[in-house]
Amino acid sequence: MRRIVRKRQLSENVFQFVVEAPHVAKAHRPGQFVVIQLEDEFSERIPLSVADWDPEAGTITLIVQVVGKTTRMLSLRREGEGIAHVLGPLGNPTDIEKVGTVVCVGGGIGTAPLHPIARAFRRKGNRVISIIGARTKDLIILEDEMRSVSDELIVCTDDGSYGRKALVTEPLKELCEQGDVNEVVAIGPPIMMKFCAETTRPFGIKTVVSLNTIMVDGTGMCGGCRVKVGDEIKFVCVDGPEFDGHLVDFDGMMRRLAAYRPMEQEKDHRCKLELVGNERRGE
Repeated sequence: MRRIVRKRQLSENVFQFVVEAPHVAKAHRPGQFVVIQLEDEFSERIPLSVADWDPEAGTITLIVQVVGKTTRMLSLRREGEGIAHVLGPLGNPTDIEKVGTVVCVGGGIGTAPLHPIARAFRRKGNRVISIIGARTKDLIILEDEMRSVSDELIVCTDDGSYGRKALVTEPLKELCEQGDVNEVVAIGPPIMMKFCAETTRPFGIKTVVSLNTIMVDGTGMCGGCRVKVGDEIKFVCVDGPEFDGHLVDFDGMMRRLAAYRPMEQEKDHRCKLELVGNERRGE
């Protein structure tokens, strides 16, 4: 059992957990992720982004968005309570090199895994420009953290309630047009990553995306996370999670994600009804 050391609510459905996981904290690198099981070895396995880690304290920081039953149950956990299993680090770490100017683009919850990547690029001596965006002000997360690891930070909201009223692709295109961008890293909803890749494609700028697909075991055995990259089928958990954004079949990936969404929503709905029932019974 991995104890929850600290918990903080970042927005209505987004929570930050600092969790004891000493072995993961010592081995983790930017770009990797973990898979957790909340209750026991028979409970659902879900992949989660790691926003930070502390090898000395033996902790990792997880950012969790409530999208289904398991994430909802996790959001109700209190400090001092635990998570049954934390498996990781999984996936391949980001290739961090000194390339010049790196633009890091985060959409919504994607800002969480982007944070350590931006920090690593800057520590390597790159100029880091970060763009983070969300639908509205209340959904912007880790603004201070991203500002601290960036030479420049641009904040966008769809509705203009905070920062610049724009999609993240708008300032990204402007930076590309200035001609001083050597690499782009984009993490967020699939549709956002797709259009970031399309924005950089005419300029021939290397664009790395981190995919969050359907995943069960996290070791390449189930095949649930398969995605087409160029002419090849890749498994996100072992071949990724990062790929060349100009080669990813985003449309195919989004179709696979949408296929299971009704079941996910139904389970979450039943979970909420059960929680309401328990509350009325005083359980």
